[in-house]
Amino acid sequence: MTFADLFERAAAHDATEDEVRVALADRRSGSENEGASDDDAESDADPSPVDREPSPARVVVDADVLAADLLVGGAAREALDALRAHSWTTLVASDALLDDAEAVIAALADAGLAADWRDAVEAWREPVAHPAGDHPALASAYRGTAMQVVSLDPSLTGARAAAGLRDRLPVSVREPRAFAAVFSAEKLYPEAVGGEYPGPDRDPRSMAPVGAGEDQHR
Repeated sequence: MTFADLFERAAAHDATEDEVRVALADRRSGSENEGASDDDAESDADPSPVDREPSPARVVVDADVLAADLLVGGAAREALDALRAHSWTTLVASDALLDDAEAVIAALADAGLAADWRDAVEAWREPVAHPAGDHPALASAYRGTAMQVVSLDPSLTGARAAAGLRDRLPVSVREPRAFAAVFSAEKLYPEAVGGEYPGPDRDPRSMAPVGAGEDQHR
């Protein structure tokens, strides 16, 4: 199941960015996240990040943007297409973060689409563990040494929040539209990989290598 297939199925559901944001806020503040036990897979995670230098090519996409990419499109899809089109960028996400996104998709669309989306994103993301109760996006960035977070949450993207985060984490948090505007694969490539930027190397909708005979979905 490709992202192109998932986007086609999701088009039947009339969700908005505001609905996605509200659904995630409800999940994270409601009973579904209460009662996490010490037996949770991420509760025993090492509190230190892995032994790797932080990189701007390692990006965390919060659950609201992941869900909006599928259900809404627009700026969220533009931002994620930029990552899907380059194999040398890394989507970092904990299970808890994907759980949130899957729950939002199921609530606003249907469980079958949510499950198929989960399979597709599992094949893309690099997993990272963090203690239960940590904010899934910020903890994923810290444990996964990601320097960029894309989120619709105003408590993370506001100027005051940004100033506070800079004191603790080497991370920038941007809304999808702002991320898409500043993300430059051409400028990032020499630092992240080295050499001259060769252009996108994957179809952003099939994740197949460019030139592999797959149709390009624009």
